[in-house]
Amino acid sequence: MRLPSNRQCAMEGDGKKMDQFPFRNPFVHVLKFTPLEKAKIALMTVTLFPIRLLMAAFMMLLAWPFAFLASVGRSETTVEPQCLWRRLVDIILKIIMRVMWFAGGFHWITVKGRRALPAEAPILTLAPHSSYFDAIPVTMTMASIVMKAESKDIPLWGTLIKYIRPVFVSRSDQDSRKKTVEEIKRRAHSGGEWPQIMIFPEGTCTNRSCLITFKPGAFIPTVPVQPVVIRYPNKLDTITWTWQGPGAFEILWLTLCQLHNEFVIEFLPIYTPSEEEKKNPALFAINVRRIMAKALGVPITDYSFEDCQLAMAEGQLRLPVDTCLLEYAKLVRRLGLKPRNTEKVLQEHGNRARKLQGQKLDLDDFAQFLDVPVSDMLRDMFALFDEHEDNRMDIREYVIALSVVCRPAKTLETMKLAFKMFEAEEDGAITEMELAVILKTALGVTHLSVSRLFTAIDAEDTGKITFDKFRSFVEQHPDFSEEYLCTENAGLHSSPCHGHQTKPSLVTPNLQGTATTKTANGICPDFSPNDHGAVDGLLKKHN
Repeated sequence: MRLPSNRQCAMEGDGKKMDQFPFRNPFVHVLKFTPLEKAKIALMTVTLFPIRLLMAAFMMLLAWPFAFLASVGRSETTVEPQCLWRRLVDIILKIIMRVMWFAGGFHWITVKGRRALPAEAPILTLAPHSSYFDAIPVTMTMASIVMKAESKDIPLWGTLIKYIRPVFVSRSDQDSRKKTVEEIKRRAHSGGEWPQIMIFPEGTCTNRSCLITFKPGAFIPTVPVQPVVIRYPNKLDTITWTWQGPGAFEILWLTLCQLHNEFVIEFLPIYTPSEEEKKNPALFAINVRRIMAKALGVPITDYSFEDCQLAMAEGQLRLPVDTCLLEYAKLVRRLGLKPRNTEKVLQEHGNRARKLQGQKLDLDDFAQFLDVPVSDMLRDMFALFDEHEDNRMDIREYVIALSVVCRPAKTLETMKLAFKMFEAEEDGAITEMELAVILKTALGVTHLSVSRLFTAIDAEDTGKITFDKFRSFVEQHPDFSEEYLCTENAGLHSSPCHGHQTKPSLVTPNLQGTATTKTANGICPDFSPNDHGAVDGLLKKHN
């Protein structure tokens, strides 16, 4: 697979062209320090850092009794009048939180624009979401947020969270997403009685290089929303906490070691949905995202939270940072090609591809195979597999890539399907060249050498291997990718790291746990109903 240099711009759900996709992976953050910066951090670690950490902890402890008193006896379904003493507590808590951020180095917080009243815009949509420091706007406004239900049981933190009347999402309740959306609707249509709800529609953290797909949950109530953009214009970005990069404590340590941290929040004009957008929350989300991206001066892309799950899946094969499969997954969603009945569709595709016996397809044949019309997006997908730029592709590679995207953690299932499509009828075996094609497609890379791996599996030197041999070898060598692939493909590691971090391998989990073990944070859990895909609802579904 390859990313062609002359890709077409993908089309958004409303038919308008997107900005060109940024080449920087939004889920990766790399920090590099000069010798002077390292010296400063070392000095701050033994001087300023412990003082700031203790101050922040003290401020949270100081806030707890006020939040507890204000929350006692309060109903979860109705809003009591905001009496004088509750208003006073609200002011005190805002002051305490501001002192806490000040102690952390956020000496000046720049506010642009005017925050709308709850009656004008019941929902605030914030982006880009890149760190737990994005809690600053929450403490500034004391707006409600959507949180995991488990958060309220955390000592100290749970009391502070309950004070702002969050909407809780429960993992144990199968109907929780539906109930959450209904609760947001109820509050949003209360005429301003309830506090505003602050939502991060991206649903996960990125490095702020672009705006990824907005989930439709904030837009389903079909009420006016106020877009809010946030910036951290620091020279050294110690703020970003995304899926591959420094871990949570490391980010806290590095940020508190900075003399000064900047934060800018800008309230954009209220966005009132049109009748068409009220009927289509996905379109509503797309248009709001475009406005926010324009204000930030960043591109937009259809990367989504699902792409994080794909990149971080704990299978035997781990995707490299520059994998083409994230681009492929985006196109699969936009074309509506992700099957609902995954196993059945993959088997059908596999059987049809096997019958073609390696016959190359042109664009029209590819469209006919998928039963979709030829379009710019389909051309972009075709180009991923047209490695020799001769307008031909091997459909078996498409099926392998689809299997990885649909079931990223089931590496052996994907390999079994691939062997079935490539194996010779007489002996059910494949050659070294065919294994290279299978693995490079499964990893989404252009070139991959598998000589050492193939030789190790083919101990009898027959020049061919079967799936049973491959599976047996993998069971005996669970770290086969690190031992046999990374040594031959040293330039294809999964993430460049800095400083003391070890470099995670091309296809194995990062044992340090700083780059690959993160989960979506509690500020923006996914509560969008499954039948409201951010873009899929606009396009053809393929089963």
